[in-house]
Amino acid sequence: MEINQPEIVAQVHAAFIEYESALLDNDVAAMNALFWHTPETVRYGIAEIQHGGEAIRAWREHCEPVPKSRKLHRTVVTTFGTDFATVSTEFTSDATHLLGRQMQTWARFSPDEGWKIVAAHVSLINSPAGP
Repeated sequence: MEINQPEIVAQVHAAFIEYESALLDNDVAAMNALFWHTPETVRYGIAEIQHGGEAIRAWREHCEPVPKSRKLHRTVVTTFGTDFATVSTEFTSDATHLLGRQMQTWARFSPDEGWKIVAAHVSLINSPAGP
């Protein structure tokens, strides 16, 4: 299995940026389209847990939009072969002094279906001291 084939990294990065843009625009339809819509999909949020695509969609209909001031830091895309990847990033915003962390697992089931988030985790921590 090849890790980090440049063209696959570029595809996943583009899908991740598409999701991030939808998140900032609160485009619920676009966010839903990028999540795998099955009972196996899991999203652990800052203060909530969703198991399954239906639960994720129901939560998203009523959740607070992310702050427009959200900025990403230290985003890492790692691909495994041509159909599996992880994306890890940190984020900050004017809404909190805490450091956000976000991890997503992406899979491509077919070229026509494209890349989908199959698992996600979002959390906030105190900003670590350091360089």
